[in-house]
Amino acid sequence: MVLALLLGALAVAALPPIHFWPALIPAFAGLLWMIEGRRGWRSAFVTGWLFGVGYFTAGLYWIANALLTKPEQFGWLAPVAVLGLAALQALFPGMAAALTRISGAGGAGRVLVFAGVWTGCEWVRSWAFSGFPWNLIGSVWTASDGMIQVTAVIGVYGLGLFTVAAAAMPAVLAGGTARRKRTWAAVVCGFAVLLAVWVGGIVRLQVAGEAEEVAGVRLRLVQPSIPQNLKWKAELLDRHLATQMRMGVGPADEPPTHVIWGETAASLFLGEDAERRAVIGEFTPPGGLTITGTLRRTPPGSPFQVWNTLHAVDDRGDIVATYDKSHLVPFGEYVPFRGVLKIAKVTAGATDFSSGSATTTLRLPGLPPVSPLICYEIIFPGRVVDRRDRPDWLLNLTNDSWYGRSSGPYQHFAAARLRAVEEGLPLVRVANNGISAIVDPYGRVIAQLGLGARGVVDGPLPRPLVTLTAYARMGNWLVLMVVVAAVGMGLLISRLEGPLFGE
Repeated sequence: MVLALLLGALAVAALPPIHFWPALIPAFAGLLWMIEGRRGWRSAFVTGWLFGVGYFTAGLYWIANALLTKPEQFGWLAPVAVLGLAALQALFPGMAAALTRISGAGGAGRVLVFAGVWTGCEWVRSWAFSGFPWNLIGSVWTASDGMIQVTAVIGVYGLGLFTVAAAAMPAVLAGGTARRKRTWAAVVCGFAVLLAVWVGGIVRLQVAGEAEEVAGVRLRLVQPSIPQNLKWKAELLDRHLATQMRMGVGPADEPPTHVIWGETAASLFLGEDAERRAVIGEFTPPGGLTITGTLRRTPPGSPFQVWNTLHAVDDRGDIVATYDKSHLVPFGEYVPFRGVLKIAKVTAGATDFSSGSATTTLRLPGLPPVSPLICYEIIFPGRVVDRRDRPDWLLNLTNDSWYGRSSGPYQHFAAARLRAVEEGLPLVRVANNGISAIVDPYGRVIAQLGLGARGVVDGPLPRPLVTLTAYARMGNWLVLMVVVAAVGMGLLISRLEGPLFGE
């Protein structure tokens, strides 16, 4: 039990911001050995679940930081929340372990079956229990622009499948000497696939060259780094607004045409406050926009609802476009089973946020069509654009100051970059405090402001790819085909090879 927990925690060393991917080899090879040693699928499930508890506890520890912003109210809940979420998410590694044991596959075939069902379970994790596809294994490669190019074809899930297969393949070396040559060949083949992925990605980037820019658009991203415990203090509201307005009109090599603030950067019901909007309009580039996160609520006399919202404000202080966040954070923005769970949500206010309409495409003056995404809406592969009205870029407003100086903001940014490569769309990401950046459709960072920094990012808006990526055309259907192929090939190979350990 302890070993399974430790192996899961060890795998976290491969994730952002550490990116020590060799840690996956002992983690996954060790897990596969332990699965083989279980007497049945139930004990294999427990082993995989314990591995998952270690993985998600070490990988999601930073969630406690959000609760510690109100220690007097939620401090007691911090360890419970981290362990509870880890235990829930660990069901999916447990399921992968059980299915691998049930398959009866052996040798290199067992490794392929394991990689396939692991990836399938990652996909299920993206929508089960409202979905939480955080720290997918493929994200370990975001330190390499070349390695992540394959996600344009098979998504982060497919890259994760190749990674798990290569990392777990050394498990076959425990076989007898009669099979030693075949097992070494399997190990070499697993890493050769990763090498081919990297080489293919480098070639793609060399052929692509630098991304083209949208003419006449110059963006300014404002990252004020306002501490979370000060962000919602009513007496500091105008000071926070003034800080961001001044940052928006500060010195620039090229005057910005559009200024963008982060999630709930205007911490009020901005749509109801014409006076403050007029002031924001005065600090907005002539003929341009200030795009900001804020709150919205129903008019007086209507049943009360509140939304986490994006407003685009022009230089007259008028709102020209609005988007309401559609995928809300459980317990952060609403409490599931509110009739049973008598607890408060973490964000300000007693009322749960309401969900907006599905992912949409906004048309803003002076800008190409855009898909707005607030906070963790960006982490869901295949669910960041409206397929019927495809945008030309992704805009992600977030407030990662909840998580302090931890690995959380790095993991969030890594997921956002992968969406850009998958969809072949540039990404503009603006954080109150986190990592604000402009990313081209190949996932390359053009301009960036790091975690904890206060300042602005100026830069162009890259153009999208001319042709749709394979992933943008087929989405996760292509991934599921790869999963089925891996499992099928694994079962076929195992029938030819025999058991994984011994003869």
